[in-house]
Amino acid sequence: MRILAGPALVASLILGLISAPQTQAAEPLSLGNAQQQALAENPRLAQIQARYEAALTRPAQVGTLPDPTLNLGIISLPTDTFNLDQEAMTQLQIGINQPIPWFGKLDIAAAAAQRDAEAAGEALAEARNQLRRDVARGWWALFYLDHALQVVDANLGRLREFNRIAQSRYRVGKGLQQDALQAQLELSTQLEQQIRLRGERRTTVAQLNALLGRDADTPIQLAEPASLELPPLPASQRLVALGLEQRPTIRRQHRLVDAARERRALAESDLYPDLSLGASYGYRQDAPNGSSRADLVSVTLGIKLPLYAGRKQHQAIDQRGAELIAEQQALRESQLAMRAEAEQASADYQRAREQSELLQQGIIPQAQQTVASMLSGYQVGKVDFTALVRAQLQVNRVQLQYWAALRDAQQARARLIAAVGGEIHE
Repeated sequence: MRILAGPALVASLILGLISAPQTQAAEPLSLGNAQQQALAENPRLAQIQARYEAALTRPAQVGTLPDPTLNLGIISLPTDTFNLDQEAMTQLQIGINQPIPWFGKLDIAAAAAQRDAEAAGEALAEARNQLRRDVARGWWALFYLDHALQVVDANLGRLREFNRIAQSRYRVGKGLQQDALQAQLELSTQLEQQIRLRGERRTTVAQLNALLGRDADTPIQLAEPASLELPPLPASQRLVALGLEQRPTIRRQHRLVDAARERRALAESDLYPDLSLGASYGYRQDAPNGSSRADLVSVTLGIKLPLYAGRKQHQAIDQRGAELIAEQQALRESQLAMRAEAEQASADYQRAREQSELLQQGIIPQAQQTVASMLSGYQVGKVDFTALVRAQLQVNRVQLQYWAALRDAQQARARLIAAVGGEIHE
């Protein structure tokens, strides 16, 4: 075996590093990219897409004439000899029979199926909106946890600094041992909070990966949003009007009402008789004496008589009428539910927006200034250590509240977008 040394060894190592597969860090995941990936990979959405594509094939099926029937037979065959040429009426017959629904029935059936297909399309659009909402809620939950962990890490750093100062003062006889012990206790409490937040982050990552159609343990690193601004919302009346116009679930219910109306019209048309048109050709063999026999052609028209309309057709009309009323009430229910969702999401957004502004512009800066002032006072023996620690914990608390309020506002906005069925232009 040859051992490389000197420049040859260096060159070999460089070539090995170049040829070795490189481990790529996870690309930062923006909210828009997460939603696009979910729309492309989510298995539940793929199921709804397949159902919609299946529904699109129904109108052509139900709007086409029933398949004709091919008839083959032997007519008037004598049973004493079974000879085909013995009797003049014996014939080999081939015929075709075509059922013909009453005029307009097929068009009504196709229209009802088309409304069902359109309703399936709206169900797909609603599922897309709901998926975008769920991804946004998961993304912002993860965003909060990442910044909450940063806040806790920073708080741990400050508490360690307080602990160092407390021990220094204790060593020179200017502080109390209980100050150092209290600092250690608060450090342990913050470490426990850090462990809890990390556990919540793992759970949130698994849930978000499920929405994205990925393995639960796929690592996620979030991209910082371009802006954290929380703009004001339009008036609630405008939001409700927007939802009534473009919310897919409401449009779907309109389609189902139309489909139910078409089916009631189809049930009413069943009071008219369906037809059946038939034609047959009968081949006759020549007579035993050699004389020829003409072949025969038959044409038939059948009419289906609705003799039991009181027990069948009229009952079907009543059934379809009740189904129409049910769909109309379902439409009203979906409209009321949309109003409630929009109002609730709007109220939650406004509350969280105001809270985040108050925390960011007022409470957090004031709390930080208080800690800085109290730290200076503690170092010269004018401030109690417990008060200093309590003030620092208050900074930690209000910073977490700010990120939680920002998360709540963005999640409420995502719910509002889903409630009204599309983006909101302030």
